[in-house]
Amino acid sequence: MRVVIAEDNPLLRDGIVLLLGEHDIEVTAAVADADGLLDAVAAHRPDAAVVDVRMPPSHTDEGLRAALTIRSAYPEIGVLVFSQWVETSYARRLLSEHTGHVGYLLKDRIVSTGDFVEALRRVADGGTALDPEVVRQLLAAPAMDAGLTRLSAREREILALLAEGRSNLAIADALHLAERSVEKHVTAVFTKLDLPQARTDHRRVLAVLRYLRS
Repeated sequence: MRVVIAEDNPLLRDGIVLLLGEHDIEVTAAVADADGLLDAVAAHRPDAAVVDVRMPPSHTDEGLRAALTIRSAYPEIGVLVFSQWVETSYARRLLSEHTGHVGYLLKDRIVSTGDFVEALRRVADGGTALDPEVVRQLLAAPAMDAGLTRLSAREREILALLAEGRSNLAIADALHLAERSVEKHVTAVFTKLDLPQARTDHRRVLAVLRYLRS
């Protein structure tokens, strides 16, 4: 797997480079600003980009704006936002404009380097990886649509865990349920959201996006 890193803190940037190298992930470029990120992505066409939110020159939203540009120009490249802050408006756009290949993790909540690497691989492979706090803020006081109002409390709980990128087995472990029970709940979610099975659509991602857009 080939990765580009955009992080203005040199210690953290070098640390991520070393960490990924230990897991046989090639870092093709490590840059300190959004312009460098866009140039590196265009030059190397990596499998994924790890992007900080606040970078030079204004240290506001340069990283997220660059992430949106990458998502638009190169939808096949995974984008993992790695930040101290949750910018909900940008997060919604990242998640709504294309399905899959996206993640948003918070720096101060990463407790395992293995979890970070696993999330990066998932995003590069076309999945999603969202910190639970990001999900919580995105779902705060949503305006529900008709399909979502049909969900039970348990189904909503499972849909929130789907938004974090968890598998059925991981959800079963988190909620102390049988995996078969989780499968039935997930199927019920798809039914209530009117998401029929189709070869061209990823129903798990579509269900999560429906939830986040509401």
